[in-house]
Amino acid sequence: MGNSQSPPANPRFTSASRAFAPKELEDLKSLFTSLAAQSNSNTQYISSSVFQAYFGLKGPLGDRMFDLATQGRKDDKLTFEDIVITKGIYEKGTNDEIEEFIYRLLDVTNGEIVSRSDLDSVLVTMFNHIFHREGSESGSSSHCYMVDTFLNAATFSKDHEGHNEKSMSFEDFKSWCTLVPSVKKFLASLLVPPDPGRPGSQVPKLQHLENIDSSILLLRDEYAWHIGGAVSQEEVEEWKLLYHSSLNGLSFNTFLGNVLNDDGPSVLIIKDREGYVFGGYASQPWERHSNFYGDMKSFLFQLYPKASIFRPTGANGNLQWCAVNFSSETIPNGIGFGGRVNHFGLFLSAGFDQGHTFSCTTFNSPCLSKTSRICPEVIECWGVVRKGMEQEKQDVVKGTVLERFKEDRHMLNMVGIANASE
Repeated sequence: MGNSQSPPANPRFTSASRAFAPKELEDLKSLFTSLAAQSNSNTQYISSSVFQAYFGLKGPLGDRMFDLATQGRKDDKLTFEDIVITKGIYEKGTNDEIEEFIYRLLDVTNGEIVSRSDLDSVLVTMFNHIFHREGSESGSSSHCYMVDTFLNAATFSKDHEGHNEKSMSFEDFKSWCTLVPSVKKFLASLLVPPDPGRPGSQVPKLQHLENIDSSILLLRDEYAWHIGGAVSQEEVEEWKLLYHSSLNGLSFNTFLGNVLNDDGPSVLIIKDREGYVFGGYASQPWERHSNFYGDMKSFLFQLYPKASIFRPTGANGNLQWCAVNFSSETIPNGIGFGGRVNHFGLFLSAGFDQGHTFSCTTFNSPCLSKTSRICPEVIECWGVVRKGMEQEKQDVVKGTVLERFKEDRHMLNMVGIANASE
C-alpha cells in the first residue's frame, strides 16, 4: 500500500516564510510562476538564464547569486522554497545575516575566500551594469580607474596556508562597507526588480552650462555615485555646478557669491597639486559663523587615489566651518570640516590658495591627501537640487523689492559688513 503522506516541510522555508506578509508571499509566488513559465519548467523552477535576465544580473556576480540561492546544488533549478529562503535572509534578515550573505556573494570563484581578483570582478560587473544603463560607455576599461580606487580602500588581512596573497576577512569586508556605502547598497539590492530607482543604482544627474567642457570637471558620474551612496534618495536626483575655479577663478568671494542663493546641501571637491582628489559634503548652506555649525549629515570623502566616505562619529559637533572677514587669529577665515580650529579635518583658507587636512575624530577620517598641507589646483562646488526647491527659488528671484533687499543683506552678512557691530 502506497504512502500518501506529503513530504515534511523544509524548516528553513517555514522559518523564512514568517518574515513575509501574506501579500508579499502572494506576490513572490506570482513572480515565481511567471519566471518558471519562461523557464519552460511546467512552473516547477526558474532557470539561471531567466533568473539573471529578470534581475539584471550578468557574469560572475549573477552566477554566484544563483549558486547561493540554489544552495550550491548545480542543477540549474531555483525552486519557490529557494527564493523564499534566500530573500528571507538577504532582505529580511538581521544586519549581520545580510552582511554575511553579501560577503559570501563576493566569492565569485567559489574558492571559499574573497580575494582581490574576486572583488575586482564584482566591481567591474557593478560599474558596467550601473553606468551602461545610465548611457555611459560599457566595458571594463572605461571604469578601470574607478575599480582601482575602490580596491585601494579595501583591506586584505586574512592569511591562507599555501597562498602568498592575503584575502579579505569578514571584518575587513564590514570595514570596507562603511567606506563605500554605495557598493553595499547595490549588493544588498540585487533581488529587487531592476528599475532606475533600485537602491545603489542611482546616479545624480550632473547639470552645468552647455558651453563648459566636461573634461575639466572633477566630478564624474562614478564619483557622484560613490558620494551619493551616503545621502538620502531625494538628494541623488540632480546636482548642479555652482562654482569651478577654472571658470570662476580661485576666489573665496566669488565662491560665496555663487553659492549664496543655494539653500540646500553642497558637494565641495578639491584636486591638489599632488593629484589627490577629496572633499566634503556640506549638509547646511555656507553661511558666516564665528564657530562650528552644521548637522550629522555632513561627511568627508576621498575620490582618488582611493574612494572612501567618512561619516560623523558623534565625538563632537565640529562639522562645518565658514568664517568670513574675521580679524581674530582664533577664527581663521575660510571654509572647512571637522577637527578643531587650525587643525581641521579639511580646511581651505580664504585665499583659496592653501589649506590643510589632518586626521580627526569628528569623522574618524585620516589625512585626505599625501601630506597635511594642501595646495589646491582645482576647486569645485555642486549644489544638491531637491524637488520643489527650484520653483521656490525662482519665486524669490521674481519677488518683491523687500525680498531682494533681504537677499542682498544676507550677502553683506556673509562678508561681515552688514552691521558695524560685527
